[in-house]
Amino acid sequence: MPISSKAREILNRKDLIEKRDLWFERMENVFDAKETEWSKKYVYAVNGVSAWGRHDPYTEPELWAEDCLENLAECYEIMENENYFRPLCVEYNIYGVHYIDKILGSKVYFKDGQWYNDYLTSPIGELKYPDLDKSEVWSLTKRAIKAFLDADVKLPLFGLPTFASVLNIAVNLYGAEILAEMLTEPENAKSDLKVINDLLCDLHSYCRETIPYRQLQPVISWNRTQPPGYGQLCGCTTQLLSGSMYEEFIAPLDDKLLAVYPKGGMIHLCGSHTQHIEVFRNMEHLRAIQVNDRACADLKAYFEGLRDDQIIYLNPCKEASIDDAVKITGGKRLIIAADISDPVLKP
Repeated sequence: MPISSKAREILNRKDLIEKRDLWFERMENVFDAKETEWSKKYVYAVNGVSAWGRHDPYTEPELWAEDCLENLAECYEIMENENYFRPLCVEYNIYGVHYIDKILGSKVYFKDGQWYNDYLTSPIGELKYPDLDKSEVWSLTKRAIKAFLDADVKLPLFGLPTFASVLNIAVNLYGAEILAEMLTEPENAKSDLKVINDLLCDLHSYCRETIPYRQLQPVISWNRTQPPGYGQLCGCTTQLLSGSMYEEFIAPLDDKLLAVYPKGGMIHLCGSHTQHIEVFRNMEHLRAIQVNDRACADLKAYFEGLRDDQIIYLNPCKEASIDDAVKITGGKRLIIAADISDPVLKP
């Protein structure tokens, strides 16, 4: 059944949409290095809410989506916060980081509170592009997207499943063998990497063409929120590669994926990746990096080594607090991805 008239009214409220778009405008100003009276004083911060429906998203994606929207309509008041952006998000994150693995034929299963997958047994170099028309995973996703669109609400953001990235998926599918194959049989590795990245680009393209421009967000939509028109990929496993290997095998594919979006996009990092800073700097469509945990320790290296139009999203942690980040950056090219009690002031 459709969402309630009350929920639809709240999630289409003009004042809330204007509030959301004001925060988007301020965020766009950060990306564009456009100084305003607001940006002269404050460092931008974001951390919203991702709803989760009561119904099973694996069997009833329509009812799950409707649950999420009803839930968001009950907590709309968080958007009235004046200190930081609190977007309301629906994110269809089935199978976690193993979403693409399942589409590509890997056995995916839930154990001890998280998702796992088994490696493929077929040789590297023989991976085939999947038949999406026969993919239950993709069918469920399209049903969830359609339910969101059918609800006809303009305020919430829709976060994608974890499409991850070409290297993340390749390591999920083959483990360390894909890294060895890059050195011993590079053409086999490149063949499978291309299949994976072509799939990722196609899925992102479908979502771009289907979900409204101002509501589409990639994964972790409430915390890695970007202005409309930006994509995202997960760069966690790039820490396993040397700078030269990343430049040869992965960077062109990552840049191609980000190019699906009109304004480029973000790479998420959570390990030690400074060997790639020069390549990151030269990636035309890379507009932001998001750092947390170990990656935060290298904040200064990223800030000084990246381009002046590349933004840093910081999840504060012991390696880099908000105060540390403001001192390092002067509050420039910085977005704090966390709940804050008071506005973050520029020095």
